Amino acid sequence: MWTLIGHAVAVVIGYFFVVFLIAQWRRDNSLVDVAWGLGFAIVSLFTFFSAGHYTARSIIVLLLVLIWGLRLSYHIIRRNWGQPEDFRYAQWRKEWGRWVVPRAFFQVFMLQALFQVIIVYPVLLAQVSPRGGFGPVEGLGLALWGVGFFFEAVGDRQLRVFKRERKNRGKLLTSGLWKYTRHPNYFGEAMMWWGLAVMAAPVSWGWTGVISPLMITYLLRFVSGVPMLERKYRGRPDFEAYARVTNAFFPWFPKKPPPDERT
Repeated sequence: MWTLIGHAVAVVIGYFFVVFLIAQWRRDNSLVDVAWGLGFAIVSLFTFFSAGHYTARSIIVLLLVLIWGLRLSYHIIRRNWGQPEDFRYAQWRKEWGRWVVPRAFFQVFMLQALFQVIIVYPVLLAQVSPRGGFGPVEGLGLALWGVGFFFEAVGDRQLRVFKRERKNRGKLLTSGLWKYTRHPNYFGEAMMWWGLAVMAAPVSWGWTGVISPLMITYLLRFVSGVPMLERKYRGRPDFEAYARVTNAFFPWFPKKPPPDERT
């Protein structure tokens, strides 16, 4: 079990090393965002076929990871095609100067590899386990994953359609799912990993898989997701008004605006 998981870790590290080389050749470290979802698909396929335990749990978990990972990578490719390096990585390139290559290797690509190993951990547990069966616990996990996928996929689509309209340039999307959370896609991604962790809970050492959704929720809410994206909107009156009535992460009904902002 642990030997196979160790091999999966090596696959993740090797994969991100190759992505790092391609990114340096293209001078675009934001390629790591495209590689993120695809990396989960690759390591999950590797572990699934290496373990050879074709149980209902392992098959369904694999399919869910493939659906999520491939959709996410396709979405980011479609969004970024023909665009310059993402503003976050471009800013780091300026700040790091002549140290940009080694710092990108360790602080972007290898750090992403570490995060991916931790987050994919419950999937690996489910796939290396010979334990079969698919009961209420797995059903609950599947339902959580479905809710998460809805929020991420629909939220991404609503934003894409909104940005396509020329009249919306420079404006904020505050309708649809974005009415209930400022980041429905981030919430959805975290929820999917909570679902996968629940599905892996019945297998040996499955309870330790909770580290995965805890990690991805923390990263999205407090590190690389919400704070980093919202930094460029801070100070804008429309964003500040939106933020005062709309939850940053967990969906809920909008708060009533302060009396001086009501019309």
